[in-house]
Amino acid sequence: MFDQLSEKLEQTFRRLRGFGKLSEDNIKEAAREVKLSLLEADVNFKVVKDLVEKISARAVGAEVMKSVTPGQQFVKIFHDELVAALGAGDHELNLAVRPPAVILMAGLQGSGKTTSAGKIARLLKEKQRKRVLLVPADVYRPAAIDQLKKLGGAVGVDVFDTQPGDEPVRIAEAALKQARDGVYDVMIVDTAGRTQIDEPMMREITDIRNLLQPHEVLFVADAMTGQEAVNVSKEFHERLGLTGVVLTKMDGDARGGAALSIHAVTGAPVKFVGMGEKSDQLELFHPERIAGRIIGMGDIMTLVEKAQENIDADKAAKMQKQMLSNKFNLEDFLAQMKMMKNMGPMEDLLGMIPGIGGALKQVKGKVNFEKELKKIEAIISSMTRSERMSPEILDASRRRRIAAGSGTKVQDINQFMKQYLEMKKMMKRMQSMGLGSLMKGMKGIG
Repeated sequence: MFDQLSEKLEQTFRRLRGFGKLSEDNIKEAAREVKLSLLEADVNFKVVKDLVEKISARAVGAEVMKSVTPGQQFVKIFHDELVAALGAGDHELNLAVRPPAVILMAGLQGSGKTTSAGKIARLLKEKQRKRVLLVPADVYRPAAIDQLKKLGGAVGVDVFDTQPGDEPVRIAEAALKQARDGVYDVMIVDTAGRTQIDEPMMREITDIRNLLQPHEVLFVADAMTGQEAVNVSKEFHERLGLTGVVLTKMDGDARGGAALSIHAVTGAPVKFVGMGEKSDQLELFHPERIAGRIIGMGDIMTLVEKAQENIDADKAAKMQKQMLSNKFNLEDFLAQMKMMKNMGPMEDLLGMIPGIGGALKQVKGKVNFEKELKKIEAIISSMTRSERMSPEILDASRRRRIAAGSGTKVQDINQFMKQYLEMKKMMKRMQSMGLGSLMKGMKGIG
């Protein structure tokens, strides 16, 4: 989402690196460029003005440490102020209450409220072992009730039996009784949305809020809508008192202005970001990680967490041992690929690694990572077990047979085997040199 903004900021930071020291003139120039970049990213004007003023004030008065360059000092100041603008502090749900904790979902139609309700239910059930009751309170969109019931079934969570024609406030009242009687830990209420804010809609959701006295009121905003999401969130906050925000479609190509503006405008922290349609594609919002992505520092913590969630620790340890002992064969390679695929799209994973972002931008649109991985998987799958275990036996006739079986060319087989052998050499070097020495020699590897 932040590709365009990151690229423009990187150009500004690159120019700053050439300065011998920070002065009022070059800070003023950098601040102007940052301001334009943020405005082009559809960040709220007042938010941009406040952010740039704080950055400029700190940069002018900053003493440049001997260990960093003036450009690095400016980037550090920008990062800190960006984290503050995104909402530093606690972004956890308030569930430390007498059960059931009530979460009220609010937002416009099409923002992703129903899908987000299902995702949060899954996260609470699987990560926090909570017993969750989903409540469909949108009776105006016929598919909304069925959609939430299907989502609940898919993630293994109970759903209140709402019927079309039921009155939303009565639904909320009956569901709260069921949640208390059934000893549920959390009740998530999916309310109706509209294509635009209107008084009947706001009055209805206000009545539900007054009845339930929810512990969390989450505004669901489509990150693709930019400034409109900010304006709508402000109105919802004034009527309902938002406690948090869920930003959906963060995997899209919007400019990212909503993510940088909503907290500053409403004071409500962003608590979750939706990264896709699947029920497991919901991430906790970490301001410092988002700020890191924006300024090109990557997001190694999220990458580590994804690995911990999706990769079997015992298998990974065994594979690491084989790699370092130089016994890493193509069967191991295939198993490693399958584990990585569980973590999500390859381009997203690579983008989280510090320093890789710039290289990714250069090949964006030219290299289809998923397609390349499928090609490699097809090549290895077309080999016999003995060929996978001992790739050195792959002569010309075997390579022709594998190419025909995998729908690829002999040149593809040759290129893949060359990459595989290079990797084995690297593993051997790692064993003899130690990881620290190896990393110094890897800077130029593409």
